[in-house]
Amino acid sequence: MNRRDRQQHTGQPAASATPCRHHRRGPSLWLRLSRGLGSRALRLVSVGRLALAGMAMAGLAGCNPHADTATPPAAPIPVSVMPLKAHELWVHETLPGRVAAVRSAEVRAQVGGIVKQRLFTEGSDVTAGERLFQIDPAAFQAEVDIASAALQRAEATLKHARLQAERLGSLQRSEAVSRQRYDDAAALRDQAAADVAQARATLARRKLDLHFASVEAPIAGHIDQALVSEGALVSPTDTTPLARIQQIDQVYVDVRQSASKLETLRQQVGSATSTLDVDILGSDGKPLGMRGRMLFSGIAVDAGTGDVLLRVLVDNPQRRLLPGLYVQARIPIAHYSAALSVPQQAVTRTAGQASVWVVDAQGQVKPVPVELGELVERRYRVVSGLSAGQRVVIEGIERLSPDAQVATRRWQPAASGEPLSAVAR
Repeated sequence: MNRRDRQQHTGQPAASATPCRHHRRGPSLWLRLSRGLGSRALRLVSVGRLALAGMAMAGLAGCNPHADTATPPAAPIPVSVMPLKAHELWVHETLPGRVAAVRSAEVRAQVGGIVKQRLFTEGSDVTAGERLFQIDPAAFQAEVDIASAALQRAEATLKHARLQAERLGSLQRSEAVSRQRYDDAAALRDQAAADVAQARATLARRKLDLHFASVEAPIAGHIDQALVSEGALVSPTDTTPLARIQQIDQVYVDVRQSASKLETLRQQVGSATSTLDVDILGSDGKPLGMRGRMLFSGIAVDAGTGDVLLRVLVDNPQRRLLPGLYVQARIPIAHYSAALSVPQQAVTRTAGQASVWVVDAQGQVKPVPVELGELVERRYRVVSGLSAGQRVVIEGIERLSPDAQVATRRWQPAASGEPLSAVAR
């Protein structure tokens, strides 16, 4: 009986064919894997339940009205402050300038001739009237001798004409000679007198030429190098001078300023003092320790640039300033008798609005909008927004917020560097 017949006869399914060894082990392996994964899943679920229970307990504890919810107060923020005080303030502007000698003269020959000798030391000081060059005087001495002889002849002629006129005068009074003859003698006498005067003038001119053969210093001062040497032929029409003399114990510093600022400068200075002091700086901007005073005489406006030439007179006893040297001048352009100023680092800007942090009587800070003026030596002049006596925060600004509590200490400024020029803000 086949498998189907046995199934029909017994009512049970026929047994399947005998599986291989691997098929017999298959069901038990899958069972073991399922059981292992199930136990791990149970452990994970247990851990998750415990975590949720812990969170729930913490939430319940947080909802407990009897739990302590108070937090310790924040410590005051340490800051450095500076009390505002009114003080006198000068606003300066630094302008470039050139040094010029107070007096400068060119030594020139007034007569022509050969230079025989140089009588000064180049680069030395000379006095007015000191002999500097000697031009060959032989020709001029000869001219003096000729003029002297002409004078002697004229004087002899005058003497004879006077005697002749006196003799004819006595004869004319006795009518021994005619009136016409006497008049002729008198005319010859007067003509001889004029010849004498002309001869004397010619002699004086020749002596002056002889004197000019010795070239003298026109002014006292410092003489540069000689521009001609011995043996050179010079004349009054030469374009090159023999030497140059400059007075540099006092010098001018010429600077240019806009004409529109000149009247404001005069008004500001005129209200404070009668003189205007100007500090002289080197070409690198460092102070030279020299000060001059502004001169307003001889100012002319340049039609091309609209600038005026301002002249500063500076005492130069050590001769540190030489003509032609480039320097800078710190010129005061404004004066405030009671100004308030804050260090540059104390100012913060938000959307273009400047403000500072101010500490009130309770030790709390708040930002105060301010209007700023010029920047002078790294300090802004306060135009409006602050008053004297207020305490302004200088250091520690980056940690501040409105109404924050602060612990203040007095601000100690660092050693200041070179002063800065005033810049309008």
